[in-house]
Amino acid sequence: MQLAQLNIAHPKFPLESPEIKDFMDGLDRINAIAEQSDGFIWRLMDEAGDATSIVAFDDPNIIVNMSVWKDQDSLKNFMFRTDHRDFLKRKKEWFDLKGEDTYVLWWVDDGVIPSVEDAVEKLIFLRENGDTARAFTFKSNFSPEDLGK
Repeated sequence: MQLAQLNIAHPKFPLESPEIKDFMDGLDRINAIAEQSDGFIWRLMDEAGDATSIVAFDDPNIIVNMSVWKDQDSLKNFMFRTDHRDFLKRKKEWFDLKGEDTYVLWWVDDGVIPSVEDAVEKLIFLRENGDTARAFTFKSNFSPEDLGK
């Protein structure tokens, strides 16, 4: 099985504003790093090569990022051991941080590319049920084998 992830963010500013320019200018570079990372399988993108125009929630200002990885270690290596970590450090500068989960992880069968609707469902499930083998965060360490339990 492979690990799917969805993370969402609500920008504090319009995407074309100078306050969020560093984020927008860095998207292509960070996406390229992801695609070149060991364990990367797939990422959601629009015609522009990112996912900032994809609307998945009632609030059209919420931006989504969705990808599939070989395993949790591959995703963690990309997130915390590449230039992506610099983006994480600036998250509070660019995005409103809500008191609810803004990302979710779940296992998918090899070769399966989840839909945005599936991902939103997983995030809602996580928010309503907490970490389970079906939908979880990095706080938990669920494996594919845990799905059958």
